[in-house]
Amino acid sequence: MNHCIAKLWHSRFAENAFRGFLAGALALATCGIAAAQLDSDQNLKFKGAIGVIPVTGVAANGTVNLNIVKGVNPGAPWRIADLNANIDPDGHIRVVGRGLLLATGNGIGTNARQSVHASLFCTSGTTVTEHDSNLAGVALDANGDFRIDDYLSTVPPTPCGGPVLLIRNVGGVWFAAGIPKVDTDAR
Repeated sequence: MNHCIAKLWHSRFAENAFRGFLAGALALATCGIAAAQLDSDQNLKFKGAIGVIPVTGVAANGTVNLNIVKGVNPGAPWRIADLNANIDPDGHIRVVGRGLLLATGNGIGTNARQSVHASLFCTSGTTVTEHDSNLAGVALDANGDFRIDDYLSTVPPTPCGGPVLLIRNVGGVWFAAGIPKVDTDAR
């Protein structure tokens, strides 16, 4: 019986079948690795944020230049201690913000009883698309902390060119901008 198995193993059919099996297994493993990398590369991530500074300067004629980003007007000065955001290719957005507080006026250091939502802007050539979490927003905690776990109004394009993440109030002005997370392995 062992002689029959050895004869079958050395036959051209068995050799080709085994090679086919190995090639298929290698292809499946390669596709699985590529799919895993593709999924992680398509997630948009933001780490840290910049609080709004509403004025970028004053022209010689006295005209105030507002800090308008992607067509969105700034709010009063706000500060933010930290922000982490992750946006999946299907539009699922998760944002955790810490210490978003008013940085001016009589309400300085408070949340000014504001609610916020997230707006993601993607640019392709000269076209800018806006993708928002629920515009009703989430209420800021007394210490300025907030958490958004939502789906964007429309699925952002993949890739999202020049991503800009703004944290805005229900009136639409922006309070903070997320800093895109740079993959340190890419450097």
